[in-house]
Amino acid sequence: MRSKTRPPQPLAPHGIPGHLVEFVEALRGQGISVGPSETVDAGRVLAALGLGDREVLREGLACAVLRRPDHRDTYDAMFDLWFPAALGGRTVIVSDDPQSADDAPLPEDVEDMRAMLVDLLTANPDLADTDARLSAMIAAIVGAYGQYRSSRGPSYSAYQALKALALDELEGRLLAGLLTPYGDEPSPTQEQIAKAVAAQRIAQLRKLVDAETKRRTAEQLGREHVQMYGIPQLSENVEFLRASGEQLRQMRRVVAPLARTLATRLAARRRRSRAGTIDLRKTLRRSMSTGGVPIDVVLRKPRPARPELVVLCDVSGSVAGFSHFTLLLVHALRQQFSRVRVFAFIDTTDEVTHLFGPEADLAVAIQRITRESGVYTRDGHSDYGHAFVSFVEKYPSVVSPRSALLVLGDGRTNYRDPGTDVLSHLVTASRHAHWLNPEPRHLWGSGDSAVPRYEDVIAMHECRSAKQLAAVIDQLLPV
Repeated sequence: MRSKTRPPQPLAPHGIPGHLVEFVEALRGQGISVGPSETVDAGRVLAALGLGDREVLREGLACAVLRRPDHRDTYDAMFDLWFPAALGGRTVIVSDDPQSADDAPLPEDVEDMRAMLVDLLTANPDLADTDARLSAMIAAIVGAYGQYRSSRGPSYSAYQALKALALDELEGRLLAGLLTPYGDEPSPTQEQIAKAVAAQRIAQLRKLVDAETKRRTAEQLGREHVQMYGIPQLSENVEFLRASGEQLRQMRRVVAPLARTLATRLAARRRRSRAGTIDLRKTLRRSMSTGGVPIDVVLRKPRPARPELVVLCDVSGSVAGFSHFTLLLVHALRQQFSRVRVFAFIDTTDEVTHLFGPEADLAVAIQRITRESGVYTRDGHSDYGHAFVSFVEKYPSVVSPRSALLVLGDGRTNYRDPGTDVLSHLVTASRHAHWLNPEPRHLWGSGDSAVPRYEDVIAMHECRSAKQLAAVIDQLLPV
C-alpha cells in the first residue's frame, strides 16, 4: 500500500492574526506561560515590525511573550515552525545577472559539497545572519542526504544529513582555513582562538541543519509531528531519570525561580490562614454582656507550623540527578523550617548536613557527598533496608514528633530486604512523612521495585520532573 504524502497546507489559513494566536497557543502547549496581555503585546509587535525581517520579528515576539530566559530554546524552535524561513525547496541566488557563472548548480559529489561548504562557513563569520547561498547549500544537503521514507511518507533526518557531512573532518578543514592568514607557525593564542571559532561555527551549522530538517518535516508531516518529537522541552518538564548532563545543569538553574514561586504561594496561604478559626468558649464569654446579640466573635491565634525537616535521600547513580535537584530546592526553602537535616545513602546512611551551610557552594557540596561521606560500606549498590537500619542505629533520636520526614528515591532495592518495618517505625515517630519518587507511576512494583510495599507505610508521590516536584512540595510545605 502506497503511503500518502501530506497535502500542502496554507501557512496561515486563518490570516496573520489567527496565525499569531495559534502560535501563542502552541507555546502554552509547550509549557510557556503567555497571558492575554502578552498576546496583545505580541500583536502590536507584529503590526509594527511586519514580516520583512524574520530575525527582527523573532526578537520582537520574544520580548513580548517570554518571561524567563531559560525558555528561549523552546521558543526559538517553535518560532522556526510557525514562521519558517522558506516554503518548499530553496533556490540559489548569488547575483542579479542570470548569466553569471556563479549560478552553476550545487555540486553533486559529497567531497565537492564539503569543500564549498567550508568556503561558505569561512565567508560567514556570523551564521545567525546567513547569506542566500549558504541557506541554499544547507537546504540542498538536507534534501540530498537527510531524506528517507517513513510509514507516513517522505521525512527528513538531521542525523543522516550531518553524518554525510563528516563534521569532524569539516571542522579540521575549517580550522586550517582560519589559520591560513597566520602563516606556517601561528601563535598558541591564534590557534586557540581559531579552534574556538571553528567549533562555534560547526555547532551553529548543526543548529541550521536541524532547523531546516524540522522545517521540511513540518511541511511533509505537519507541525504537530515536529512539536511532539523535535522541540526541546522546558527544563522544568524534563524527566529526571531521562535527563542528560546538560539538561540537569539547565534544570539546576530553575531552582531559584521555583523556590521564589513556592515561597510567594506559601506567604499568600499564610495570609489567608492568619484569621484563624473561631474560639467558641471565648466568643460566648465575650458575648455574655450583650446577651448574645450581637455576638462578638473571637478567633484563635494561628500558630504557624515550622517543623524540623529530616531528608533521607538515595544518591546512587540511578536517581542522583533527582536527589541533587531536590536537595537544591529544599536548601532554597530552608527558611520555611525551623531546622533542616540531610542524610544521604547508597547502602549505608550518613549525615551530610554540614555540607549544606548557608554560604556553601551547593554544586560542590553535592559532589562531595559521595567522595567524603560514608554512604556505602558494602558493594555500593542501593540497599534501602540496610540504609534504614543504619540510620536508626546511628541517629536514633533524629526523627521525633516535631519532625517532618522526607524520603527521596526510586525504591528499587536490588531484590534485598526493603526494611519496611524500620521505615514504619520512622513514619510513626515523625509528625509527617512523605516519599518522593522520580519513577513513572506505571513502573512502581516492576522488577526490583518495592514501592507497593513502601506505599503501605508511607505516602508516596510521583515526582518525574521539576514542575511536578514543585507542585508536590507546594502541597507539603507547612502553613
